[in-house]
Amino acid sequence: MNPRNDIRQKVRQVLGPLMGTALIAYFGYHAVQGDRGLIAWWNLRHGIEKADYELAAVTAQKKTLEHRVTLLRPESLDRDMLEERARAMLGVVHKDDLIVPDPSAETLSAAP
Repeated sequence: MNPRNDIRQKVRQVLGPLMGTALIAYFGYHAVQGDRGLIAWWNLRHGIEKADYELAAVTAQKKTLEHRVTLLRPESLDRDMLEERARAMLGVVHKDDLIVPDPSAETLSAAP
């Protein structure tokens, strides 16, 4: 046997598994780290959960605002709500009035 043929045969025996291992490593790395890999999927899921939480908070705030607007409509006017809004807008308070701050109303009345 020729020593050159022995070397070629050994290279062929090693080259196939080495190429296969390299391909598996390449695709495995990109399956985890790539643009559509597991880490990107986890980040996307976290972003969706965060957006759902923010949507629930905004929806609750919208319901509160809609309820307050309904109380100010002419067909269902609530005199207490009207007086509260007028006093808040004008900054008028009697000396005998008891003021109980509502944190949600402060953020709502601060809006332009």
